[in-house]
Amino acid sequence: MEILPRHLLPSIRESLTDTPVALIAGARQTGKSTLATGLADEIGARYITMDAAVDRTGAARDPAGFLRRLGTPLAIDEIQRVPELLLEIKVAVDRDRRPGSYLLTGSADVLTLPKVADSLAGRMDVFTLWPLSRGEIARRPEGFLARAFDPSRLPSGPGLSRDQILDLVLAGGYPEALARTSPAGRVRWMRSYMNALLDRDVQELAQIDRLADLPALMAALAHRTGGLLNAADVSRLLGIPTTTLHRYLVLLERMYVIQRIPAWHRNTGRRLAKTPKLLMNDSGLAAVLMGADAARLDADPTLIGRLLETFVGMELLKQIGWAERPPRLLHFRTTKGLEVDFVLEDASGDCVGIEVKLGHTVRADDLRGLETLADTLGERFIQGIVLYGGERTVPLGERLVACPLAALWEP
Repeated sequence: MEILPRHLLPSIRESLTDTPVALIAGARQTGKSTLATGLADEIGARYITMDAAVDRTGAARDPAGFLRRLGTPLAIDEIQRVPELLLEIKVAVDRDRRPGSYLLTGSADVLTLPKVADSLAGRMDVFTLWPLSRGEIARRPEGFLARAFDPSRLPSGPGLSRDQILDLVLAGGYPEALARTSPAGRVRWMRSYMNALLDRDVQELAQIDRLADLPALMAALAHRTGGLLNAADVSRLLGIPTTTLHRYLVLLERMYVIQRIPAWHRNTGRRLAKTPKLLMNDSGLAAVLMGADAARLDADPTLIGRLLETFVGMELLKQIGWAERPPRLLHFRTTKGLEVDFVLEDASGDCVGIEVKLGHTVRADDLRGLETLADTLGERFIQGIVLYGGERTVPLGERLVACPLAALWEP
């Protein structure tokens, strides 16, 4: 079968040639099963899904015998539903460390399960599959990260109208949602998807005492996507005890539904905020959870700002996932409120600041956060990039440049 042109493919294929176990992790419906099925065909592996009740029962009753009967190479889909298999895979790999023995997928972070992280250390490569990136949708590579750290290769791209940007943000990247022919169809799919996620997956992964709180919590988090995560504020709003709320947040992060972006912080003498930024895993899903369509976004600039920042942040995370030298994704904020939406920091400590603006112009005030970051970092500041709704790449001063939003997914 044809494999969708996911940009993680080369890395996964390489892993299957030199590592015993490869795990494709990510939220449900991001394309893990399609990818695993195609890869299983390529390597001649048998494919089994733990969504099938009969296989799940057999694996849970006798995981060692289950693996022994099926042999290798073996592809196991949704392995978090029978975590006992992971420890038996470790035993099997210790007997035979042949590369490409097991290809796994999981809709929850199995490395947070007891004993799993230590038992499979050095035996398993993990790849996170997010919803489709804009480059994957266009079937072309994305070169933004490399250009961002090389000021001699300024990112550029075609200009997009405000309506085009709103359409991209509302569409998101879930393959099944994008297959719908109308915005209303996408909304119906996303609502059904979230209901299924909360009704089944949450209950399988954790004992939730107040399951009825989760829809309201998801809506509250969607309204806060792209902003700082103030857990105390959410706790007061929903009447959920702080300790319970933290358990919910950890669970949703394990399911790849939300992502917390750490604050950039170093002992520089400048007073910096340490609160993480919250991102929903998909701007289209966030829009549905907050009940926002194109008309509402037009009437409320705050909402489109949050969703656009979520869209850009997730595009960056997707590209980091397949980068040869992946930087860290952070954000920057001083205690006085000066901020930079995103900071890319490479292994050497060099940083690129990224600001996100919907408008067609960039004002002096829009650069204050980047200028503060540059002053804080000194020579470690490579450049500051404003991704905006304009049509041209324009230098804005020393190590500062404005680029069209579409530069984010250009080769």
